[in-house]
Amino acid sequence: QLQLVESGGGLVQPGGSLRLSCAASGVTLANYAIGWFRQAPGKEREGVSCIGSNDGETYYADSVKGRFAISRDNTKNTAYLQMNSLKPEDTAIYYCAALQTRDPRLIPELWDYWGQGTQVTVSS
Repeated sequence: QLQLVESGGGLVQPGGSLRLSCAASGVTLANYAIGWFRQAPGKEREGVSCIGSNDGETYYADSVKGRFAISRDNTKNTAYLQMNSLKPEDTAIYYCAALQTRDPRLIPELWDYWGQGTQVTVSS
């Protein structure tokens, strides 16, 4: 049974950076696509970035292109989301998700496994 645990969230000032981690257990993460999603209060969950299994395709939401970078370390069974130039509108709970596909899409309903989420707050 695949389990995902996010970490690395917190409070950061606008323009700052955070790196989120998504640690997987129970499976070999390399065989799964990893997605990062976020949900702000009163809003629907939205896709942020994803990377296909075995270092397949990567995708970014337009709102984070050039600021966020997704990566994975298969030796540690962990995926990351490096977030730079953070803005107040990036404030949300961030979730990682997993799916067995090489070519994922940023549609939450398509993803099979989810972590519990980590809060990111961007505020001065």
